[in-house]
Formats: sequence, C-alpha cells, structure tokens
Amino acid sequence: MTLSLFDQFLSPSLLGIPLMAIAILTPWTMFPAPTTRWVNNRVLTLQAWFINFFTQQLFLPITRHGHKWALLLISLLLYLITMNLLGLLPYTFTPTTQLALNLGLATPLWLATVVMGMRNQPTHALGHLLPEGTPNALIPILVIIETISLLIRPLALGVRLTANLTAGHLLIQLISTAVFVLLSSMPTIAALTSTVLVLLTVLEVAVAMIQAYVFILLLSLYLQENV
Repeated sequence: MTLSLFDQFLSPSLLGIPLMAIAILTPWTMFPAPTTRWVNNRVLTLQAWFINFFTQQLFLPITRHGHKWALLLISLLLYLITMNLLGLLPYTFTPTTQLALNLGLATPLWLATVVMGMRNQPTHALGHLLPEGTPNALIPILVIIETISLLIRPLALGVRLTANLTAGHLLIQLISTAVFVLLSSMPTIAALTSTVLVLLTVLEVAVAMIQAYVFILLLSLYLQENV
C-alpha cells in the first residue's frame, strides 16, 4: 500500500511510548549548564557568546521593563533551534512540524504580551487599534480590521513555522525518493539529483535556525509594542 507523503509528520510511537514526548524533551539535555569558573571550555564559551549576542540583538529596541523576558525568549530560541535541527537527522521526528505544538508555544506568549500591555498602558495598547488621523467614517471598519489582525498573530506565528519546516521536509523526501528510483536506471542523473539533495539539506539547516529566530523576533516585536 502506498503511504502518503504526510505520514512522516504523524506522531510516532514505539512499544506504546509516544516518541513525540522524547523529541520534545531531548533538546533540554543537550546544553551544558554554565559554571561559576572564570575560564570555561570552548562549548560553554561559544554558548555564552551566542546567548549574549542574540540577547543584545533582540532586546536593544525594547525598554528596560521588557528585559525580564530575556531568559524566557532566549531559552525558547535555543530550544526551537535544537529541536528543528534534530528533526533533520535520519529516523527522527520534528515536533515543530505539528501546528498544535507551535500554537501552544505562540498563543500563551502572545497573550501574555497583550495582557501586560492592557495592564500597564491600556491607552497606548488600545491606540494600536485605531491609527491617528483616521476619518470618522472608517473608524468602525479599521477597528474591526486591526482587532482581527491582533487576534490572528499567534495563528500566523504557528502556521509560518509549521509551513516552512513541513515544506522543507517534503522536498527532501521527494528528492531522496527520486534519487532512489533513478539510481539503478540513470546513475548520472541520480548523482546530479544527490547534489541537489545535499544543497537542499544545507538550506534546510539554515531554514531551521532562521525560522526559530523569526519566531522569537516576532514575539519580541509584540513585546516591544506593549512595554
């Protein structure tokens, strides 16, 4: 029986154990804990440089009141990057290809930024729903449009991450299947197709990191609007 290409995105299980849980928990075990020593090994030094660099990039335009989100967002960034990269290994599962997981990450954080903005500066937060200088006749329409735009943000975050990773995995599977089929009949074409597959894999490594960064960057922009 021919399986669907989307069967690779079903949550697998082994001996009744959902592998989804293992794939979600594995990234947390791959980062070494920082120490109090002045001189650390290369892994800890590189990790600290990475965290400091992206923290400065993300929180430079955000006021001091929003800097308390730094630990949460940087931890989520490292978690998403690791989970996306692990999903590119053979015989692995990528949890971030599941829309439910991505919405579960995006919705609470987006809602927290909205609630914080409504609590700390309600006038400024509500002001985003109506641009300055809007004609009176367009006020009801623009308020409805801006409200829908605000409510659709977590869905856009989740769908963007899911769609980019799913499309890349599908392309890798399609091209690898083509290489396997052409290997016996047209080995030259199969070798050229293998080159495309290698380049696509390198591209997917970049996409896995970029999409995790874009996810956190958009959350930081939502935070910037509400602090």
